[in-house]
Amino acid sequence: METLVRDAHADAPPAVTMSIALWFTAIGCGIAESLVHLLTPDPPAPAALAARYLIYAALALLVMALHSGRNAVRWAVAGLLGVIGTASLLVEPVRWLAAGGSIPDFLAAATGSQLVIVTLRAVHVLAVAAALVALFRPAASRWFTRERPAGPTDRRPGPA
Repeated sequence: METLVRDAHADAPPAVTMSIALWFTAIGCGIAESLVHLLTPDPPAPAALAARYLIYAALALLVMALHSGRNAVRWAVAGLLGVIGTASLLVEPVRWLAAGGSIPDFLAAATGSQLVIVTLRAVHVLAVAAALVALFRPAASRWFTRERPAGPTDRRPGPA
């Protein structure tokens, strides 16, 4: 199994490698944002923090599975991190803006930790957008959808 993953990674096009790096950048921004929230007046509870880190660990494993070259993994990453994850990042700021929030007023009154959080969130969203683009570049699409020889677990039993 390790050989198959290593072999798949060896022939992954640069777009896939870049996408993986960008997904890890996004996950890293999420982790950093969680840590910065600990410095705010209303820090997350330990249980909420633990749940967040378990989710980040699971997502990191899913991103690492992109090395397998399986198209289903690519679509799972795109759906979970690209669509659902991005929506979760944007809901709060969009609600704030819709309720009449003012960006100049926010920037004028923001604390250092709030500015760091906003910056991390912006980098997070940009990394996700770039990772999605790279994940669906033509070379990446060809790599994820190519025919592969059947491995030992993919073989169907022959006639008895």
